[in-house]
Amino acid sequence: MFLMRVSLPDVPGSLGAVASTMGAVGADILAVEIVEKHDGLAIDDFVVGLPPDRLPDALISSCQGLDGVTVEWISRYPEGGGLLSDLEALERMTNDPDHAAETLVSSAPAVFRSQWAVLVEVGSDGAANATYSTPMAPDLNSDQLERLAPFDETHRLSLDGEWLPGYDDSVVVISPLGDDHAIVIGRLGGPSYLDSEIARLRHLARLAS
Repeated sequence: MFLMRVSLPDVPGSLGAVASTMGAVGADILAVEIVEKHDGLAIDDFVVGLPPDRLPDALISSCQGLDGVTVEWISRYPEGGGLLSDLEALERMTNDPDHAAETLVSSAPAVFRSQWAVLVEVGSDGAANATYSTPMAPDLNSDQLERLAPFDETHRLSLDGEWLPGYDDSVVVISPLGDDHAIVIGRLGGPSYLDSEIARLRHLARLAS
């Protein structure tokens, strides 16, 4: 299984053409979601399955052979994984409001197509401490967390390998959860978080807090 982010012309028939060319190389489209639209382009996420004898290179080449279509990013995706929506995450938070922040952290990797997420507690002196994280998240110490500051505004960062061994070239987005907590979400190797993703995270973070 693979997760692909594809940019394509925002015109009728483009999505169908991409789906057809994926099918021509044996790909099985399991889920698709429109992430953003701007400047005549649509950015879509696809979860696809490939036969064992097919390499992702064939999938990339077939898509990029279409006029105006670019594969922005492709990575392996957990078997049985889907595209968790903002509404599903909100429903989970509503069902357990006392742990809404932890629920958002747990849901964030699937909602925002990322590898990990961390809940950060920020003290009155500004010191940050990681209090809850998803299984693939790094164990962040105070120095590493300091590099992600500030925690009182939503922003994105690109981090090189010196930040943390094993998490080379990560991109992260940080958003406050109330006055004393924040959520950090990370992707290994990109792509950078889009403006629409940051706006969605800001909205969910406000609801969680």
